[in-house]
Amino acid sequence: MNVENTKAQMRKGILELCILSILDKNEAYPSDILVGLKDSKLIVVEGTLYPLLTRLKNAGLLTYRWEESTSGPPRKYYQITGIGKTFLKELQLSWQDLSKAVEKISKK
Repeated sequence: MNVENTKAQMRKGILELCILSILDKNEAYPSDILVGLKDSKLIVVEGTLYPLLTRLKNAGLLTYRWEESTSGPPRKYYQITGIGKTFLKELQLSWQDLSKAVEKISKK
């Protein structure tokens, strides 16, 4: 087995939680989301982020607004919705439970 594949799958599994957590603090442009993830050592490429943002938007967890840019085309800023906040709280509780279980199992 390749440990890098397993690590990548683990990161993908928590990406929604991380993106919603970033947007729960402030609305953000996708490149700002990527920086927030990178600062936390979660390296994500645009090709992964944009489909995920679209999926979260289509599920009603995110919305966006357009803002004119002085240096190019308009920018799309994403915000978490009320439904998204509720979903995020559920994910956070699930993460806490899962994290505690893994910690308990992996302690010697």
